[in-house]
Amino acid sequence: MQISRSTLTTAVLIVLVWSSMMSFGGVAAETVMLYPNIFGDAPASLDRAREFLVAGGPSDYFPPLGATVVLTCLTATAFTLREPRLRWWIMAAAGVFIACEFLFSVLFFWPRNEIMFVDPVGTHSPEYLRQVAQEFVAGHWVRLAGGAVTSALALTALLRWVRMRTLASNGHNGASGAAGRAGALR
Repeated sequence: MQISRSTLTTAVLIVLVWSSMMSFGGVAAETVMLYPNIFGDAPASLDRAREFLVAGGPSDYFPPLGATVVLTCLTATAFTLREPRLRWWIMAAAGVFIACEFLFSVLFFWPRNEIMFVDPVGTHSPEYLRQVAQEFVAGHWVRLAGGAVTSALALTALLRWVRMRTLASNGHNGASGAAGRAGALR
């Protein structure tokens, strides 16, 4: 049994949409459920978070999921290189995700995580911890927006791909009478 390139492309795009939406959903859930408890009353809430997030936490969930998003973006880009109407959506999704989820996290969140959760309790003043917690929550909106945009771009690529395949299977190649319908793909 041989699987067609079209089927593989569809599968990769579905995994990309699924993983990017799981990442976005996780960040959205953190925003609503965890962050009010973790950052609501710093430094006391930070101490409670240290005690609570022992068996597992966001750092156990997001890195493998983020790697999945990046790898599926790269795979989807490879599968759609000959489809410029798709590849730019996928490359844009990859760029937004890498910028907002990875680079921004490394440069902005990781140093603040060190201050709030790794440095020994009592290392920093309560005022400084409150400031760092407020910065973290404010910066979090960049990550949330990046996840939403990444998911929307990935979903757009999948929908365009499905529509292109549907038109192609119905004998429409974008020429003559199908020009209006094919033009909608661009």
